[in-house]
Amino acid sequence: MKSFTACHLFFGALGATTLLPAATALAQVEDDERVSGVLEEVVVTATRREESLQDVPISIATLKGEALDSLFSAGEDVLALSGRVPGLYLESSNGRAAPRFYIRGLGNIDFDLGASQPVSFIMDDVVLENVVLKSFPMFDVDQVEVIRGPQGSLFGRNTTAGIVKVDTKRPTQETEGYVSGSLGTFMTGDLEAALGGGLGDSGFSFRASGIYRTRDDWIDNGYTGEDDAMGGYTEKAARLQLQWESDSFRALLMAQGRDLDGTASIFRANVFDTGSNDLNQNYDRDQVWYDGGDNNPQGYEGTGYTLNLDWTFGNGATLTSITSFQEADGFSRGDIDGGVVDFTQSVPVPPGITFDPAAINGPTGLPTLTFPGSIYTDSVTQDAADTDQFTQELRLASDTSGAFSWQTGAYWFDSDLTVTTDSFASLGFQDTIVNYGNEAWAVFGQGELDLGDRVSLIGGLRYTDDSKDYHVVQYSGLWEILGIPAVAPLTVSDDQVSWDLAANFSLTDDSVIFGRVASGFRGPTIQGRDVAFLEFPTIADSETVLSFELGYKADLLDDRLRLNAAVFTYEVDDIQLSIIGGASNSNQVINADKGKATGFEMDLTWLATDNLLLTFGMAYNDTEIDSPGLTVAPCGSTLCEAYQDRDANGQVSIDGNPLPRTPETNYSLTARWSLPMGGSGEFFVFTDWVYYGETLMSLYYTPEFVTDDQFEGGLKVGYLNFENNWEVALFGRNITDEDNVKGFVDFSNLTGFVNEPAVWGVEASYRFGGN
Repeated sequence: MKSFTACHLFFGALGATTLLPAATALAQVEDDERVSGVLEEVVVTATRREESLQDVPISIATLKGEALDSLFSAGEDVLALSGRVPGLYLESSNGRAAPRFYIRGLGNIDFDLGASQPVSFIMDDVVLENVVLKSFPMFDVDQVEVIRGPQGSLFGRNTTAGIVKVDTKRPTQETEGYVSGSLGTFMTGDLEAALGGGLGDSGFSFRASGIYRTRDDWIDNGYTGEDDAMGGYTEKAARLQLQWESDSFRALLMAQGRDLDGTASIFRANVFDTGSNDLNQNYDRDQVWYDGGDNNPQGYEGTGYTLNLDWTFGNGATLTSITSFQEADGFSRGDIDGGVVDFTQSVPVPPGITFDPAAINGPTGLPTLTFPGSIYTDSVTQDAADTDQFTQELRLASDTSGAFSWQTGAYWFDSDLTVTTDSFASLGFQDTIVNYGNEAWAVFGQGELDLGDRVSLIGGLRYTDDSKDYHVVQYSGLWEILGIPAVAPLTVSDDQVSWDLAANFSLTDDSVIFGRVASGFRGPTIQGRDVAFLEFPTIADSETVLSFELGYKADLLDDRLRLNAAVFTYEVDDIQLSIIGGASNSNQVINADKGKATGFEMDLTWLATDNLLLTFGMAYNDTEIDSPGLTVAPCGSTLCEAYQDRDANGQVSIDGNPLPRTPETNYSLTARWSLPMGGSGEFFVFTDWVYYGETLMSLYYTPEFVTDDQFEGGLKVGYLNFENNWEVALFGRNITDEDNVKGFVDFSNLTGFVNEPAVWGVEASYRFGGN
């Protein structure tokens, strides 16, 4: 793995500065609202300018302050954002290393490290394209914006679904900082700190921030007899920023890094009965039975460097250059079958666990003992990724004081990914190594015109050229033995124009309606993982989307109630779908004719009293695959009870099915109540909840892989001294200890994996300066 100097340097420096005053980024918005008695303005950068959320004619939702910080009290990764913004869904079958994002139903269920996604993840103005880069931990965050719908004009990677945009806190001339620590169940620890300020009268300022998150192993391996064999992690990350600014120029240099050592996803064999999605007697949250996988270890390291330059000219125009290099490497290993396949039948079956003494025939032809339940394939795999990307953006933007404003620019993207798969190592064969390359460039522009006091128009245009290539670096050796011809290097490319047009109409000074129509495209995709399992790569052509939305934004009740809502419909031509597992145990990418969706979202914030702040969000997604005649192989064994009839080839139609991993309904709720105490502080209670309606996890219908009525809640009870800026609190995550199924493996048995357990703990924080 690559060296991790950024984190080592930061934590060494932090050890010398921990006696300095510092504090957590507490609920600054709530602090302001307590004083002012109104909701404060939310500023977003969805148009690459700072604008009020209420003025931007796009469906946007934000997370910041206490509502954001509380999600990470128990050391959660980026998956904690799932559902907290209506219409946003996240999941992963790769532990803390490779999240998958979905907005309004568009995402990609492919677990492979080379898979492309229709949702862009942008951190500090840099698109993080590979799934490993997208897993960079969240800390010292100022705000998260979820920008729904195609974003084809201004942002670095064209996207058909939308953008999750993370902005971390920037250096200031004022000395400020924070330190926050928590300790909870399973020895879950979370230490976060930041320190920044000006460097004399030099014009320089800096900010250093970092986190240390850890959890002890807590899941037993019943097969090996090891207690507390897996489930834990240790993650370190740091960010160092140095900024210099004058009246007309600003330069910001940023370096960040992370080091993760932990457990990959925990797969559990046959935790569903045929025809049911309820977890059965084989499920035990605290124990699994693994005969392979080395207790599912995982480790990743990464570093990133970004230089952001702004020049402001005499006419008010600003030239921006963003140059960035990001890299990461590491591995995940797993017992994918989730149980025991014993050819000797010498392993005692645990009490209460179902088993099949004749699931498959072993090398001697005798029946093979498997448990829990029937396991038809003994599967242990390891994937490793070594990825890097270089991006360069140049953008020229006009002054915004006139009736017409504009911005234009150019973008370059270059990435390289090498994936190493251990597929047949147990048989004495070498790893399979494949390489993906991606180059893309674009030119873009956008203009905004104010037509009087009530109406404004925004239009954007982008030309993108996207090229991808693939080649096999090393075969396992079985290709040669079986006489399978080598795979020739592959190259795919496409160039297209994307556009969007939006209008704002002010009904009153405090309310607007907006409309937007937008197009976007995702370039062609190569999926080459199957080479590791003696199959050929697959290719999908570009997908294109046309989206319509109509929305309403208003600040009501004397600025104590904010209501934002939007209805939308879109159609994706040649939508890219991933076929994962199934009877063919494949990993393929295909094009369906169309993907369609209609739905709505609502975000509400209400300062009910000076001491009670409520938020509520909801989303409804009605999605459909429209592709007559398109079939896939369903579950890889007879254990699944497919709703649909199989054809002569054992395939089932997916025409008319909803897009996978798309909750039909999603609700989120937060409430913060405070009781003033002595004029210098307050006792407070904060709670947050998320709910998901019916969700089909696979492309095909089968009852085992449909979830419904899943929810999780969090709680924080504490005392905040706003005179001296310190806080102590008790917290809980997943406070009702829900066992929510988050994914499945279907090629061999009814394997599933679940959410994180309940964690309770205590946390304390202190802040000073401008935070």
